[in-house]
Amino acid sequence: MVDVREDSTAKTAAEEAGDFTVLIADDIESNRDLLCRRLGKMGFRLLTASNGLDVLESLAQAPVDLVLLDLMMPVMDGIEVLQRMRQDARHHDTPVIMITANDDVENAVRCIDMGAVDYLVKPFNHTLLRARVNACLERKRLRDQEVRYRGRIKRQNDELEERVRRQVREISESQLATIFAMSKLAESRDPETGKHLERMREYCRLLSRQLGRTPAYRAQIDETFVENIYAASPLHDIGKVGVDDAVLLKPGRLTEEEWVLMRRHPVLGADTLREVDRQHPGNSFIRVGIDIAESHHEKWDGSGYPYGKRKKDIPLVARILALGDVYDALTSQRCYKKAFSHEKSRSIIEQGEGRHFDPDVVQAFREVETEFLRVRQAFQDAEG
Repeated sequence: MVDVREDSTAKTAAEEAGDFTVLIADDIESNRDLLCRRLGKMGFRLLTASNGLDVLESLAQAPVDLVLLDLMMPVMDGIEVLQRMRQDARHHDTPVIMITANDDVENAVRCIDMGAVDYLVKPFNHTLLRARVNACLERKRLRDQEVRYRGRIKRQNDELEERVRRQVREISESQLATIFAMSKLAESRDPETGKHLERMREYCRLLSRQLGRTPAYRAQIDETFVENIYAASPLHDIGKVGVDDAVLLKPGRLTEEEWVLMRRHPVLGADTLREVDRQHPGNSFIRVGIDIAESHHEKWDGSGYPYGKRKKDIPLVARILALGDVYDALTSQRCYKKAFSHEKSRSIIEQGEGRHFDPDVVQAFREVETEFLRVRQAFQDAEG
């Protein structure tokens, strides 16, 4: 390959727009020299090749802006070179003008169908050569400009999206911290709950992800579902703020009248969250919180409260949380009982399969029970 450059004060519009490199490929030296003289006067940086293999080697070393490619060359002809260029992502869009003899225009047209942008017939007409090269490079300049512009726009959009995601994440984390603080405040009225909320979030996440791996729930449970139930699970007992202390903190068995008051807390919690949703719509985890607060005491067989919902009429998030809530109550110490072992708690949950609990959720529990035990140990209550 030879680098040829001739000085000239004449500049075209295409030249002024950028410093272009043109590769001239022709097996006849006199044709290469002629093209170098004429294009050199136009101010381009020029490379030459005497056969098709040289063309590909030159392209592999550095990109060029235009290839003037002779059809008939030794080692590898122009058609094969063009095919290889169009199959290579690095050179797929490099403009190619075919050089052909008068009696081979048909093959030049075939090359246009293969992706060449134009063709020139020997002997070269200086005016036609200048016009076609300039037009081809101007199109390339405009295309490159558009690619750079689109790249800048994409980078700006990516930066903006990341900034928005960061701001939303900061806002969401602030909201979640506020919600969790509210839930802890409500929970603090019961001195025995310890790290109940922390464990509940983990239990819900474990069960959700395990269910999401099964064909029956794969379409319903995605990462957003998991994030929402994790964020909303602390809201499940927020309605207890409306239950009188004499009932909520009573150490012994509740009377029937007291049970009526206690069973109001799912409705109180859901109504409170619905008011939040009306005033500040758009928080998906608040809507999940409504389902959890209202339905986490419903049972699969319809014997739960407040509405006696059955089976899949109970929202999935509430069916998931119900099992975690019972497991946590069983494995926690209370004034009226000692903490049950994991094994005994598992046995009680399995006895409730198809009655208290959704069988699918119980099966998911079996598959992640080791992780449940790990969470139980990681978030020990103060008395533990």
